[in-house]
Amino acid sequence: MSSAPDTPATLALDAAGTSFTAHTYDHDPRATSFGLEAAEKLGIDPAQVYKTLMVDVDGALVVAIAPVAGRVDLKEVARAVGGRRAAMADPAQAQRRTGYVVGGISPIGQKTHHRTVLDSSAILLETLLVSGGRRGLDLELAPDDLLAITGGEYADIARD
Repeated sequence: MSSAPDTPATLALDAAGTSFTAHTYDHDPRATSFGLEAAEKLGIDPAQVYKTLMVDVDGALVVAIAPVAGRVDLKEVARAVGGRRAAMADPAQAQRRTGYVVGGISPIGQKTHHRTVLDSSAILLETLLVSGGRRGLDLELAPDDLLAITGGEYADIARD
């Protein structure tokens, strides 16, 4: 068991026996790039911090996880899941379906299971950080553990 704040993400990781480290910081409500804010406030290389985006692919929501300093290529997300058209999901729908608020959407412990794609750049990392389910909380874990807990897969979905 961890000493992390209880969120659906930390509870899911604890229940699965998955090793992780919780990192908390004081979130600035004026921040617009939540992932870059986390990297800066935690003093962690932005290449190790990943953002969670909800993408609508042919009417189904997909979780796209990519480095915070890069961009998610929506066409590549669609291709990775065998879809044709992709657009950013409506924020209100993303919040309803995940149970998290924008800026704190974790790929772990979402209310509804969604297909999950992690950018293949994560393969090179020993650990990465993703949102822990609220603004000001990031979780550090091995990329393969992230895929195991989410049922996700690697794909080339990010661009610099």
